[in-house]
Amino acid sequence: MLTLVLFTNCYFWGELLILKENIEEMALGLIKTILYVVFFMYAFKFLAKLFAPFLIKKVVNKMQEKAEAQFRNQQPKSTVKEGETIIDKAPAKDAKGSKTVGEYVDFEEID
Repeated sequence: MLTLVLFTNCYFWGELLILKENIEEMALGLIKTILYVVFFMYAFKFLAKLFAPFLIKKVVNKMQEKAEAQFRNQQPKSTVKEGETIIDKAPAKDAKGSKTVGEYVDFEEID
C-alpha cells in the first residue's frame, strides 16, 4: 500500500527525474575524468620519450664531472715537468738465498 502511494505521488516522480538527471551528469563527469586521465597519461608518455634523452644525458655528464673531480683530487701533485722521463729502478736483491729458508736436501735417484 505504501509503495503504491509513493508511486502515485507527483512529488516523488519529480525527485526520480532529478535523480535520473544527477546520475546522467555523474556518469558524464566520470567519463570525462577517465578521458582526462587517459589523455594526460599518453601526453606524459610522449613528453617523457621526447625529453628523457636530454635529461639522462645531463645527469650522466654531471656524474662524469663529479667522478673526474674526485679522480683529480686523489692524484698526488707531481713535481715532474711534462715531457721529462723518470726511470725508477728497484734495488737489486741478493742472488744467494737466505739461511732462514731451511736446509738443502740432496736427492739421489733410485733405480
